[in-house]
Amino acid sequence: MKHEAFAARRAPARLDMPPRADQRAPLPADFGRRFVIFGDAEEEFDWNAPFARTNIATSAIASLPEATRRFNDHGAIPCYMVDYPVVDNPRSATILRAMADGDACDIGTQLHPWVNPPFDEDISDRNSFTGNLPRPLQRAKLHALTDRIEQATGQRPIIYRAGRYGIGEHTADLLIEAGYRLDVSVRALFDYRAAGGADFSHHPIWPWHVAGPLWEAPLTAAWLGGLRRFPGLHASPALRGPLARLGLLNRIALTPEDMPLPDVLEAIRILLGAGHRLFSLSFHTPSVEIGHTPYVRDAADLKRFWAWWDGVFALFAREGVAAIRGPEIVQALDRAGA
Repeated sequence: MKHEAFAARRAPARLDMPPRADQRAPLPADFGRRFVIFGDAEEEFDWNAPFARTNIATSAIASLPEATRRFNDHGAIPCYMVDYPVVDNPRSATILRAMADGDACDIGTQLHPWVNPPFDEDISDRNSFTGNLPRPLQRAKLHALTDRIEQATGQRPIIYRAGRYGIGEHTADLLIEAGYRLDVSVRALFDYRAAGGADFSHHPIWPWHVAGPLWEAPLTAAWLGGLRRFPGLHASPALRGPLARLGLLNRIALTPEDMPLPDVLEAIRILLGAGHRLFSLSFHTPSVEIGHTPYVRDAADLKRFWAWWDGVFALFAREGVAAIRGPEIVQALDRAGA
């Protein structure tokens, strides 16, 4: 693989800053229009409680094979971004390995620093974003997790997501050093600075070359409403709610969690009309069972969860948007950027 053209542009190895226009990754002419599913395979915890190192239960992974079969039935092979408690638990690790060995899913990495050794930091909201930790500690946690995933699943992961989208100044360099090829941590159009995280409000939704062998494929989001060409209005907390209720400006991410199906379908149609070709969808795997996330609290929520996927798959099928696997995205980007 060659990256001479990109290297000549001296792209900075940063993910926490928006890329330049010349870093945009060209997709191959035969790429078509594709969608990919990333599932954050993680432990269960109370989303309203403080972070705790003791929250390491992974019982919901037992329901993941059946959920995965539903994705597979639509031609989709999800990439499960697994964190340390999942691969450190023999039961959940065995389930994931069996799915990966059966080619039902791909395996990536998700780093939750508060449950990922070494534990050399205090637990706090700010430290829940890996990119805020000292570089040596970030590196140690990343290598501990990457090695554990390889030991547990038999696969060396090449796709990374920072838990809580917590990238920082050193993330890209550390990923390159550890052999990663694709980052999917950027949640385009969202701003996490109020909690101590990164600001993605000016990051694009198209993929780009970060540096060396590393690519970025952001999570897909779109603006809806008559004022969608004025997204800066959303930055005002006083305006945000009224604008959304009036249908004038609303930010929609492609996830079944807290994003209504009609709005998501409208967002997909708008993006298709604008020529968007790679749709990145995500969810948290504990949502496939009742009671583990705020999004699936009862049977009605779970029914809506799967109705959301059915509706999105139906639209993609009508529009000729085909599934693609995470590693296949890397191959396509390498081919176009060589």
